[in-house]
Amino acid sequence: MERISKTLISREEIAEMVDRLGKQISEDYKGKDIVVVGILKGAAVFLADLIRKIDCPLILDFMQVSSYYNSTVSSGNVQIRKDLDYDISGKHVLIVEDIIDSGVTMQCLKRELFARNPESIKVCAAFDKPSRRKVDFKADYTGIEVPDEFIIGYGLDYAGRYRNLPDVCVLELDGGDK
Repeated sequence: MERISKTLISREEIAEMVDRLGKQISEDYKGKDIVVVGILKGAAVFLADLIRKIDCPLILDFMQVSSYYNSTVSSGNVQIRKDLDYDISGKHVLIVEDIIDSGVTMQCLKRELFARNPESIKVCAAFDKPSRRKVDFKADYTGIEVPDEFIIGYGLDYAGRYRNLPDVCVLELDGGDK
């Protein structure tokens, strides 16, 4: 059994964060074409908002990777479930992720994509939970740092549910699973 205990980040704070990141990315990639890679499914909501704030030519692609498997703790084993449709060789790539937690998934994914010879790879994460880091990883663009609580909403889920909440909320789970 689970319950939403509180709102951690309001939709207004999220909108400000998306505006800030969109402006910074637009400045950094001015005059360049980029391939924006959304990580399914969690980043879909953030990605949709973010690309409308990026003012430079882009190609949108998606990957689905997993290390959680209906748990709240990363297994540390990363699987690519859906790969890119576009060749990223020689391209500027921006990976868009919902949250950086342990850092394991993103570190492995970035290493995998670098093997495909892009011009550059940067990572943009809506939320960052550095207190849970298992590897040395830092996103190039970070929206909002969050505490070590299990959060849902704005694309973040628990077993596929709660992604549609417009705010980011804390989910309390019976049994203390984090």
